[in-house]
Amino acid sequence: MNTKYWEEEIEIASREKLQNLQLERLKKTVAIAAHSPFYKKVFEENRITPDSIRTLEDLKKIPFTTKAQMRDNYPYGLVSGELKNAVRLHSSSGTTGNPTVIFHSQHDLDSWANLVARCLYMVGLRNTDVFQNSSGYGMFTGGLGFQYGAERLGALTVPAAAGNSKRQIKFITDFGTTALHAIPSYAIRLAEVFQEEGIDPQNTSLTTLVIGAEPHTDEQRKKIEKMLGVKAYNSFGMSEMNGPGVAFECTEQNGMHFWEDCFFVEIIDPDTEEPVPAGEIGELVLTTLDRDMMPLLRYRTRDLTRIIPGECPCGRTHIRIDRIKGRSDDMFIIKGVNIFPMQVEKILVQFPELGSNYLITLTTRDNQDEMVVEVELSDLSTDNYIQLENLRKDITRQLKDEILITPKLKLVKKGSLPQSEGKAVRLRDLRDNK
Repeated sequence: MNTKYWEEEIEIASREKLQNLQLERLKKTVAIAAHSPFYKKVFEENRITPDSIRTLEDLKKIPFTTKAQMRDNYPYGLVSGELKNAVRLHSSSGTTGNPTVIFHSQHDLDSWANLVARCLYMVGLRNTDVFQNSSGYGMFTGGLGFQYGAERLGALTVPAAAGNSKRQIKFITDFGTTALHAIPSYAIRLAEVFQEEGIDPQNTSLTTLVIGAEPHTDEQRKKIEKMLGVKAYNSFGMSEMNGPGVAFECTEQNGMHFWEDCFFVEIIDPDTEEPVPAGEIGELVLTTLDRDMMPLLRYRTRDLTRIIPGECPCGRTHIRIDRIKGRSDDMFIIKGVNIFPMQVEKILVQFPELGSNYLITLTTRDNQDEMVVEVELSDLSTDNYIQLENLRKDITRQLKDEILITPKLKLVKKGSLPQSEGKAVRLRDLRDNK
């Protein structure tokens, strides 16, 4: 057995073989989806039957599915299988209105666990590893998703759940944790607690970090690797597509392999809804190919990325996507300029005088939009006003070069901005005309 691949036949399959498998699974998926109240209506309105899908290109006959439609058809409108065969559901937080909810059969959970195991195996994890998961469990897919995947791999799992950093560190040192899953902002926080506890993370058994769930720059990834003394691999997933395990970096760390045996990938212009040229950034649109309880067809993720052209030296033939640039619905426009929070982070992370927590606030002052960036100083920062003012001016100048407008920058004390155990909140839009 070749120990490089979890499923060699699938991972290095030829393009022709992958596309044949995709078409076979797409036909089956469309036939299953036709049983849900939502897709039954969509198919009738657009005169589509399962027989309409004879090639992969025929998928474009089917309209996009949106998060709003999922919410409007809550709770059971998109369920295609018999409910007696559903064994678990996951949902979004649903803080406003209905949440989005996904139902899984045992087949769906088995397929999902296998994908996560494939991802972990790809970055060198084996059944001899100790895998610690600092994700929230429950409705959040990062908990149970990585739990079942790591168990499928055969690793010893430590379901530490979110928060309680001192306990996380105790588990890492006591159990000899070799691999940790954490969102990027929490990974940096954990490194800070290591420092506060007087423990050098590089003296622990920790070697591998899996990060994802919130957008982050490559600069932030490198910062995390340096702080914890690990290799940090980027993960992409979303609850609508299962959760973690949808796409993952290999050891080359040059884009995330998207598992095309289970998902069909399209990249579109979010405004025109037409495909973008190969290699260009657009919105990720996904179709499930191996789910029978609640398949989704042409789901608009709102995530912005691109397909990386060329072959990967690792030998895997599945396409690679670039790290998520941001979300088409996270983008904000101020003074006619389109800006993503990650553009701001790209600059901030370059300054060692700054901590990892920042907040962008958009307000209206004298009928003019104003952008305020608050960023925490690191422990090592100075109280010298002149040095701080020079630092503020330097950062402001670089931000202007990156985003083309001049924000108001505030350097604040460490710990003064809100902390979140879940995804970090980076943007508040308080404008009168939002």
